[in-house]
Amino acid sequence: MATNGAFEMPIRRTLAVLLAMACGWALPGGSAPAAEVWEPVGLCGGGAMFAMAGSPLDPNVLMLSCDMSAAYISHDGGRSWRMIHHAMLRACTTCAPAFHPKTRGRIYAMNGWRGHVRVSTDDGRTWKNHSEGRPWRRRVTLLYIDPDHPERMFVGTLAALFQTRDDGKTWRKCPGVAGKVLGLAVDRNSPAARRVYVAGTGGGVFRSADDGITWRASNTGLADTALLSFSGGSNRALTRLYATVPCKVVGGKLAGGVYVSTDVGRSWRRCMNAKLNVQTRHSSQWANGDIPVYRFVGTTDKDPARAYVHSSGTSYFPPDHSTIYRTDDSGASWRAVLFSDPRFRQYNCADDYLTLAIGQRWQSPPRTMAVSPADPDVVMTAGSMFLSRTEDGGRTWRVGHAIPVPNQKKDEPAWINNGLVVTTTWNYYIDPHQTRRHYIAYTDIGLARSLDAGRTWIWQGHTLPWRNTTYELAFDRNVPGRIWGAFSNTHDIPNANVIANRHRVRMDGGVAVSSNYGKTWRAAKLPLAPALSVVLDPTSPKGWRRLYASLFEKGVYRSDDGGRTWAAKSRGLGSPKNMRCCKLVRHTDGTLFVLITAKRVGGRQGPFIRDGVGLYRSTDRGESWTKITTSLPLYWPKDFTVHPTTRDTILLSAADAYGHRDKEEGGLYRTTDGGKIWHKLVRKGPEHFGAFYHPEKKNWIYMTLTESAPGAGLWLSRDDGATWEPFSRLPFRNIQRVFFPPGDRERIIITTFGGSVFKGPLTPARNE
Repeated sequence: MATNGAFEMPIRRTLAVLLAMACGWALPGGSAPAAEVWEPVGLCGGGAMFAMAGSPLDPNVLMLSCDMSAAYISHDGGRSWRMIHHAMLRACTTCAPAFHPKTRGRIYAMNGWRGHVRVSTDDGRTWKNHSEGRPWRRRVTLLYIDPDHPERMFVGTLAALFQTRDDGKTWRKCPGVAGKVLGLAVDRNSPAARRVYVAGTGGGVFRSADDGITWRASNTGLADTALLSFSGGSNRALTRLYATVPCKVVGGKLAGGVYVSTDVGRSWRRCMNAKLNVQTRHSSQWANGDIPVYRFVGTTDKDPARAYVHSSGTSYFPPDHSTIYRTDDSGASWRAVLFSDPRFRQYNCADDYLTLAIGQRWQSPPRTMAVSPADPDVVMTAGSMFLSRTEDGGRTWRVGHAIPVPNQKKDEPAWINNGLVVTTTWNYYIDPHQTRRHYIAYTDIGLARSLDAGRTWIWQGHTLPWRNTTYELAFDRNVPGRIWGAFSNTHDIPNANVIANRHRVRMDGGVAVSSNYGKTWRAAKLPLAPALSVVLDPTSPKGWRRLYASLFEKGVYRSDDGGRTWAAKSRGLGSPKNMRCCKLVRHTDGTLFVLITAKRVGGRQGPFIRDGVGLYRSTDRGESWTKITTSLPLYWPKDFTVHPTTRDTILLSAADAYGHRDKEEGGLYRTTDGGKIWHKLVRKGPEHFGAFYHPEKKNWIYMTLTESAPGAGLWLSRDDGATWEPFSRLPFRNIQRVFFPPGDRERIIITTFGGSVFKGPLTPARNE
């Protein structure tokens, strides 16, 4: 069994590497950064990772994308990562980057799903369009470079294959190739004028023997032409191609699976045997299905006889678990090389914050797998939580999303941030009693605590009654260690995942309380619903604390006995068609405010309704509510801030209601008379999220945008909203909230929609 110690880096070296990478972001214009530095904070991993690839010249150089818009690069084998600036490169989850086979530091990548091919000539630091011409219009799924003739590049899409023979100056469509392009291989023994290429797609295998000019289907021997994956390797001694197709049960036995071609794609032979998963019925309630799915296959030019294939499990436990199999003889024999759950007798993966906390690792199939073209012993796999890498052909695996603190406490293992920040965060807190205790409210991984002012982090999600999302915390300033939390198993409220009905709303969540600084939690007795806010009335008696909670689709609730009992307080609030209560705030004078956000009916493209939407105020402890945005009939408000000294001045952020005539209502609004009159203060994009007053600097307002921010997602006004400056050096653009750490007047802390937490400067760099 592998132990943490076998995979640890010395902590000083680790922190030095991460600090150097954090300082390495380039400006959108491509020049080196000046004074503005942003430091990633919090736990790493925990979000969906896709499209991973490594360099053929250096096995330690690799890239991947996250579905929350960011792309990342590592130069030390995944021990540390740097987020690539959003203006340089946007993530593409469907297409892995392509490294130049002969020139170090030259990398090609798609700029978003349908964008241009971009190129970096300085090892991923700066990027520019590789060519203006791009005949493809559909989502890109493949970039491929001929290793011997790198001026010949291919772009595959959901339905077609395109080729350039002049390094991107001109492109042409490859006739006859159909289906989603999954992979491409070349016979490196074929001459330049009659280059043999083979493409694997969702429509089958296609072969060209004339340098990509003509293509013909080549599916002899395949049980199905709907390929799931395709990979090939070729050198002077050997050419081998591998493909996987869907499995199905035929005559009581498993058909389909893994195939190999030993004649450059002319024919195919099934290479399944008893060492692979050939089951036709699941044997565990936690299995991924009744039959295996061979989703990823990979090989290299270095050793075409060596291949790896991933299979989803028909059992949770070996031998038919979710794993990676290895062959060294072109598919004649296979053996499992990944045993990632610590309960497995053969466990060979390093621990991370999940395995040490709950004693297991989830066995869901990965979203990407890559074999290093520089070293066939190096294999990487990543999914919705974890990133694993082997450098010894599968004998042992280390994790690329977690760096443990050496010699730490077993009951509270802590982790160092390594730059792979792929999670959404809602709020950041510093404990009012012990200021070295910090907290991050997360999507997907729930909650994290720090005991050393944010230097290292402890995962706490497994102790929550609702583990997916923590939206807010409220600290009792009279009782050290007592914290109330707002939790849910529906994440991303009020962003588009929920509003556009892409994620189903699970009425599963509520309020819980901790009496030991967030280590353990006890749920309150409230209607089951996502809790977006929990607020403590600091003027209430110590023994009978008054609390307020905002429940999505349920309204506002109040407790007058410290959370023991609760009563609905929603008279005048919302409408029968919409009670999507979100943020709830208590002003220092006792006034309550709550926001009801957008609702679409009839599916993802259905219309927005205005019923109930708006900002509401109560001056009688929630007994009655009055809508104060009657003169501002928005469809989709997201967040609001009440001025700290006057309740009549309020900032309200809104997003465009796509498909409606009022499609440009997104922006930042302000009232100075308690809601009688509202003015649009500024619009910098279609989806504004929030705005925040600096606690000490008069007339300073920070503004955030998230989802579809056209440029910077963080802005500063030093003149009460008259003019705005962008934080252009901030590498991530989907920003949610801004916090001002007490005792630190030079930095701010921001939470993001998919890039975790960043600490950075109070003001933008002047020379931007």
